[in-house]
Amino acid sequence: MLRKNRPAFAIGEEPLGKIRGHDIELYLDLERPYPPMLRRPPYPENLETRKEIEKHINELLEMDVIRKIGNNEIVEITTPVLIAWYDGKSRLCGNFKALNNYTKADRYPIPRIPHALDKLAKAKYITKMDGMKGFHQNGVQPKYMKLLRIVCHMGIYAYTRMSFGIKNAPAHFQRMMDTIFQEGILEGWMEVYIYDIIIYSETWEDDVQYIDIVLKRIKHELANARVLILPDFELPFKLYIDAACSQGLGAALHQRQIVDGEPREGVICYISKQLKYSEARYGATQTECLCLFWALERLHYYLEGAVFDVYTDCTALTSLLNMKTTNRHTLRWQIAIEEYRGNMTIIYEEGKSHINADVHWIMSKATQLMAMK
Repeated sequence: MLRKNRPAFAIGEEPLGKIRGHDIELYLDLERPYPPMLRRPPYPENLETRKEIEKHINELLEMDVIRKIGNNEIVEITTPVLIAWYDGKSRLCGNFKALNNYTKADRYPIPRIPHALDKLAKAKYITKMDGMKGFHQNGVQPKYMKLLRIVCHMGIYAYTRMSFGIKNAPAHFQRMMDTIFQEGILEGWMEVYIYDIIIYSETWEDDVQYIDIVLKRIKHELANARVLILPDFELPFKLYIDAACSQGLGAALHQRQIVDGEPREGVICYISKQLKYSEARYGATQTECLCLFWALERLHYYLEGAVFDVYTDCTALTSLLNMKTTNRHTLRWQIAIEEYRGNMTIIYEEGKSHINADVHWIMSKATQLMAMK
């Protein structure tokens, strides 16, 4: 069941999911010009705080949760950020107190925790699920993004996803979850508290059945979020490759596009391949070279004449085109790849950045094993 519903789970550095059709709206109870308290400068920061802010800003940019404000964009509202610490971990928060004071309240009710716990009295099996990055899985309607602009020593950024700390985020998310999972809530085997899901039952068989229903519903909502995008041949591509020695090859073709008014790096396609017996005996660098050659050959339709970057966790691969080698396999791959010189840039990144390429192979391998059983 878990393997069949694998797309419902967040794994490693995969792109953050987004539920479409539930973008938040923000209504302010004031007129222009906005008061000075809504235009705040960044807070003074020590060196440690600056490093934490830079880490979180870069993570949010990578996940397309925020975007950098351009030099020619008019800025009316800026909210300073701060770093909050909990259980030894840091979190970046916007201090939205001033904005919240002027935001019209959404009175949608949040469940009372004691009442929810009372319903679990007869349950013998309880399953808890937690939405990854919670509020960030909701979008923001483009015309309201100007209200959610944060400022720090790195500049000004706008949230393209719902931010933590804004007044109506809990009510908005609760309404969305109640709408999506109303069947389970009404039938009395499920409770939802904002982005936490509780499934409860008296028998193991019922619990498994209910979990399957919820995971399929999550898969459905994410599938409607257009996880795959169509290519725009006027824009550059990103090719992520990864090889597992003696096992298989994986690659993912990405492109950064404007989707629903916001910039987003989306996946065009995934490809994977199990190594032959002879290929499984290659060394690490040779296997990575094979992976690049194979990916370029499979994706030639997209990449011929296009500008693109290749991301790999093999440092030796960055000098492949200029590498001197006597290995006949590597030499043949060099000649084949030569046609992409000038349009292709090979960039090294740590292996954790390539889970989107590698995990697809893992999924295909799991499917093969299940079929064998």
